[in-house]
Amino acid sequence: MERIKRSWALVKASVEVLKLDKELLIFPLISSIMMIFITLTFLIPTLVGNVLDTIFDTGMPAFGYMVLFLFYLVQYTVVFYNNTALVGAAMIRLRGGDPTVRDGYKIASQRILPILGWSLISATVGLILNMLSGNSDHKRRGLRGLIASILGAAWNVLTFLVVPVLAVEGLGPIKAIQRSWELLKRSWGEQISGTLSIGLIFALIGIAGGMLMIDIGVALSLWLKSSIPIIIFGVLLLLFIMIISLLSSTLSGIFSAAVYAYAADGQVSLFDESLIRDAINP
Repeated sequence: MERIKRSWALVKASVEVLKLDKELLIFPLISSIMMIFITLTFLIPTLVGNVLDTIFDTGMPAFGYMVLFLFYLVQYTVVFYNNTALVGAAMIRLRGGDPTVRDGYKIASQRILPILGWSLISATVGLILNMLSGNSDHKRRGLRGLIASILGAAWNVLTFLVVPVLAVEGLGPIKAIQRSWELLKRSWGEQISGTLSIGLIFALIGIAGGMLMIDIGVALSLWLKSSIPIIIFGVLLLLFIMIISLLSSTLSGIFSAAVYAYAADGQVSLFDESLIRDAINP
């Protein structure tokens, strides 16, 4: 129960940081926009890889896996770069400063080599998990998919604090994983319960808001005997989902910074909302 209470203190502190520094939303927004372009860019290489696998038929989609690995590598580099900028800016606030977007990207640029190394490791792990779950046998696919999901979840927990470690300590990727494991042993309860809380809250908001918009759109369409309300509310639903995802990603990044600071300093009192609110300057 004490760990749950501390996790809520960290979540509330993260919300307070987001209220003070709304510009932190820019980092996941830029990351999302770049991911759209990256996905579109890899459509043709993916198609070519599938065609080559069909032609050569080596027993496994070797060309497809090569393209997938490159996609993972580029994807993770973009995501980790922006996440490092977000966490770096959040850490400035948690330490009593007043961060800017430029401050965040300056920190990320200084850590570009560790970020590339961490992206390479993550892409390799992602490819292995994908290969583990991708089997033509339906029974084995289900079992391997379950194993891959469990291993993936464990990996995410183990490496939850890698990005904050990269942002603050500037360690290499291997040492950052070891440091993340060391900090996890001090804060596993706060980390897991806080992450689940954030996910559950935004999931409930998304489901409730989405169902409300769908009901209103359908009701108006039936009443007006027109499909226009459904179209309008469909667009509003898409925007609503995007906003919820953006808020969730930003808050999760700030929360990882808060957990790192708590695990490193061991004092949850540092994250009292009023203290953060008043700490405009060091």
